[in-house]
Amino acid sequence: MPLEIVTVPCLADNYAYLAHDPATGQTAVVDVPDAAPIIEALNARGWTADTILLTHHHHDHVQGVPDMLEAFPLAEVIGAVADQNRMPPLDITLAEGDTVQVGQETGQVLDVSGHTVGHIAFYFPESAALFSADSLMALGCGRLFEGTPEMMWESLSKMAALPADTLVYSGHEYTASNARFALTIEPENPDLVARAEDIRLKREANQPTVPASLELELKTNPFLRAGNSDVKASLGMGNAADSSVFARIRAMKDAF
Repeated sequence: MPLEIVTVPCLADNYAYLAHDPATGQTAVVDVPDAAPIIEALNARGWTADTILLTHHHHDHVQGVPDMLEAFPLAEVIGAVADQNRMPPLDITLAEGDTVQVGQETGQVLDVSGHTVGHIAFYFPESAALFSADSLMALGCGRLFEGTPEMMWESLSKMAALPADTLVYSGHEYTASNARFALTIEPENPDLVARAEDIRLKREANQPTVPASLELELKTNPFLRAGNSDVKASLGMGNAADSSVFARIRAMKDAF
């Protein structure tokens, strides 16, 4: 039985997630931008936070941990060993290749450094769910605050190799802005044009645009499409390495 996943809007544009195993009743919280809406979402369902999974150290992903632990003092806090000195106190530290357990489902830990060094993602294959936070985002990727373009391209390529039906649960509602930028790269991509319209309608209705399928990201996300021949040609970089094309697209987005 797959995990039941609930999207919880937090702060101005962050998302946290509840991942609940119906078979055992255990629940993991992925990132804690603000404890109050997460606690409200848990209480509304009669769930308890058993585990807190942290993707990276940025304040808008961890600042609510102390308040969460006041409400659920038995919750285990889990994060990357590479990031532990910048995190709230961790009960368990993980690196790529390690696993996490939510009820009966085992999740895989991926090192997706680039936005930060030590950023991890959690992939639950049975539920086809990837919690990618600020690495792979809906129609985008995180700014390279610490890592290199080569590092981020490697991380994105790792996630792009997951099954196409994987749902990508990213950390922010940036999709409308990302769509406007993506259309400057591939204005005639029919999948992108259709997705941009869908995003417009969802945001007008105040609906989240995440999660999105990896299949859709591969068809529309310019950062995943840096190796695409049409994208390279549009940038005049037909013979360039994929990571170099990614670096150009990232620089363009930073200035957008």
